[in-house]
Amino acid sequence: MNSTIEIRWHGRGGQGTKTASLLLADVAFHTGKYVQGFPEYGPERMGAPITAYNRISDEPITIHSNIDKPDIVVIVDETLIGAVPVRAGLKGRETILINSSRDVETLRRSLNGFSGELFIVDGRRISEETIGANFPNIPMLTAVAKACGLMTDSEFVEFMKESLGRKFSGKTQIIEGNLQAVIQTLEELRS
Repeated sequence: MNSTIEIRWHGRGGQGTKTASLLLADVAFHTGKYVQGFPEYGPERMGAPITAYNRISDEPITIHSNIDKPDIVVIVDETLIGAVPVRAGLKGRETILINSSRDVETLRRSLNGFSGELFIVDGRRISEETIGANFPNIPMLTAVAKACGLMTDSEFVEFMKESLGRKFSGKTQIIEGNLQAVIQTLEELRS
């Protein structure tokens, strides 16, 4: 991992994009990294486009601004491709992670031939199968954590078990569903 990784998330209000960026900060902090996780606020409402950011570094972070030239772009809602500038600041060597059921070639065309690393996870299907609703944030968080190489798959599963246990204490069904989403994402993530 480079000294600092900058990540920009694109999603819609109500999909858990902000929550996923904050959970990623928790994951990275747990590994001893310096972190930032923050949303860009605008006219928040259910379904409106939102942006969130992460910085993960081996050294203290002194920058406190939005991320214009990300190393990784996470697209939680693929309908934002073409609707908002998801490729802004990219030169083509970066990584894009997309919540989609479409194939790599189709997605590359929709991204105007993006030539960098492209990961695809069907977060909608996974979340619907595991928690019964379209909340793709946990699958996308899992994909980003894996792409960043923050911890091994088994360490990440254990961390999420503890984290979800604290957040949803006593709500066994939510904890188990989200853990299954993590495991299924790790198995299905494709590039």
